[in-house]
Amino acid sequence: MKRMLRPLLLTVGLTALLTGAGNVMAQNDGGGRGGNFDPAQFQQQMMDRFKERLEMTNDNEWVAVQGLIQKVMDTRRATFSGMGFGGRRNNGSGGDNAGRNGGRGGLNAAPSPEAEDLQKALDAKASPDELKAKLEKLRDARKAKEAALTKAQEALRKVLTVRQEATAVSMGLLP
Repeated sequence: MKRMLRPLLLTVGLTALLTGAGNVMAQNDGGGRGGNFDPAQFQQQMMDRFKERLEMTNDNEWVAVQGLIQKVMDTRRATFSGMGFGGRRNNGSGGDNAGRNGGRGGLNAAPSPEAEDLQKALDAKASPDELKAKLEKLRDARKAKEAALTKAQEALRKVLTVRQEATAVSMGLLP
């Protein structure tokens, strides 16, 4: 559980940062929901900060590391999708409240099919045996995603110097 807390906090922080940046950009453009916020531009700025903080001056070296950082970020996003952050929920009024992100998982990740199945079973008041089976599938899927995240983080760690690794840990890329 403690192992997941730091990446979870990082993901929540990134979500807040993305939301805040979108709101600021919308205000600067005279209002309008979303304004001209460009997620690709935000992502590029984030990568530029990683490059600067990791003190990477060799562009060829950076290209390889950037891909590994992107893999860690994408895998982390997939790991936390469907864990209750923006997933499908019944709002109690008979309608479906999919949240502001269209019912997708955290940080625009696709919702976890296993989490959706569990929610459907809960909504249908499924039997304890059915719930137990859905829980097991969800837990297995999460374990597989966590293993993929660990693998992506290890691949990144292997190409970094000790100083860069320490920086990556302080930035939340590595545990």
